[in-house]
Order: sequence, then structure tokens, then C-alpha cells
Amino acid sequence: MVPLASRPPTPTGLGPLRTALEGLGDAFVRLAEDFAGEDLDTRIQGIRLHPNEVGFDPFGFDPAATRYALAVAALLHRRYFRTKVTGIENIPEGRVMLISNHSGQIPLDGVVIGAAMMLDADPPRFPRSMVEKWTAELPLVSVFFPRVGQVLGSPANARALLEQEEALLVFPEGSRGISKTFDKRYQLSDFGLGFMRLALETHTPIVPISVVGAEEQYISIGNIAPLAKLLGMPAFPIIPQLFFGMLAPWPTRYHIHFGECLHFRGDPDEDDAVIGDKVWQVRTRIQAMINDALATREGVFR
Repeated sequence: MVPLASRPPTPTGLGPLRTALEGLGDAFVRLAEDFAGEDLDTRIQGIRLHPNEVGFDPFGFDPAATRYALAVAALLHRRYFRTKVTGIENIPEGRVMLISNHSGQIPLDGVVIGAAMMLDADPPRFPRSMVEKWTAELPLVSVFFPRVGQVLGSPANARALLEQEEALLVFPEGSRGISKTFDKRYQLSDFGLGFMRLALETHTPIVPISVVGAEEQYISIGNIAPLAKLLGMPAFPIIPQLFFGMLAPWPTRYHIHFGECLHFRGDPDEDDAVIGDKVWQVRTRIQAMINDALATREGVFR
């Protein structure tokens, strides 16, 4: 059974509607399990909860909503992107910071990394992601992200999650990475320094992750910067496939590699130059992993 402690109370009069929706959701989960070959409920039950004094997750995490989200992620991971996962045994127990490249115009790379950790790791790990602050202003998204365990990016939130021994997924390229154009594919943008300062402060190991395949799912040939600014978006990409009604991403094959765990020591308040050298080591490691994956993959869809 999915834990009920984190579910909000049902408003009066909505009980039958909620029952009907949950029935449809259960049917979808069963269908996803059949197609993906997974026991999703068993995986969900393995998620450690950290309820507050009134029985709710302080960041809004809801196991019931996550159950449905994992069903979608499992289908994307197993069937649509047919992900090849290597090195997942490198994820240690306890607190860990997962540092990955970011691409693809929409954050499906984060979805597939999360699916890999829940479905391929033994025991499964549920990652918490740091999301951009501007997503809190988007309708529906601002409600959905917290329900499935994603947390508004801030040092305080990240520190609190690591103190709970969580696995924290961070994309140091931020919006610069996910919105890059196709001519800059698999070229890492600059990394921010914040994740390294936090890792040093909390004595958290770092697992570098490379994702290959996401760059080709939506091919952006440009950015309409004035429109992006008007809409409050980091970028407004020009994606030719959308002009022809191809709304779904290309079914490229994802290759995700979890690298060997990195341990850093030092003063988190050091000068940017000192912290930047450590960040450069992580960035260089991920770029090398990306280059290796590109050199060995047989094709975009294979």
C-alpha cells in the first residue's frame, strides 16, 4: 500500500471523484508495470519518508502522486528511450550528490535518471532534484514538481535534504545546459560553484553522471531571446520538428553512466578560484564520460 500520511485530506463532496480518478490511476500503473516489467509499488514502498509534526513531507512530496509519475518514467526509461545504464553500483548508501550534464529542452534527462535510480539500483534510491526558481511561477508545474519530490533550488533546501541522508540530483549547467542549441550539443556549459561549496560543507560524496541521447530528442536551431524574456522563460527554442506537429521527442536511445564516487575536502568558504578548481575536476570528468559514450555508441537510436 502507498503510505497515506502525506496525502492531503479530500475536500467534502470530492470523495467519489477522487475514487474514480484513483481507479483510473491504478489501471494505468498496472498497464505500465506490464509494459515495463516492473513491480512499481514495491519500489515506491522502499522510499524513506521524513514527515513533519503533522505527518506531511515538509517539501510537499506525495508517494501517491509519485507512484503515477514513476509509471510514466518507467515507460520512458524501459520502452521509449530504451536506456542503457552503467555504473549504477557506484551510488553509495546515505547522502550523495549526483552531478549530471543537462540537455534536451525539457528535463526528460532528469526523469530518466530518476527512473534508473528507482528501477536499476539495488536497493532503489529516490533522488530529489533541485529545480529552477522560475518553475515555481508556472501553472500546474509549481504544484506537480513538489508532489513528486522535486525541490526549489536553494542552499537551505539542499542542506536539509542532505542532512536527511537523501540522494540529491543537481544540474550545475542549469537552464544554460538544457536550452543549448544543436551546434553546441555535448559541450558542457559552465558549472556553478554552489554545489561544490555545499558538498564541502556537508561532507557529501559526489557521483558524476553522463547522459548521452537527450541532445537529439528535440533539436533546437536557435533561440528567440525577446520572446523568452517576454514569457519569463530562460529560452524560447526554435525546434523544427514541432512545426510539423511532431510534439513527442525523438525516441533516441539514452546512455546513462554513473561514474566513480568523488570525495572532496576543504573549506567551503574558500575563494572562487579554489572552489572553481574542484568544480573543474567534476566538469572534466563528466565531459570525458560523455566523450567516451559518444565514441562507443552505435547510433542515435541504437
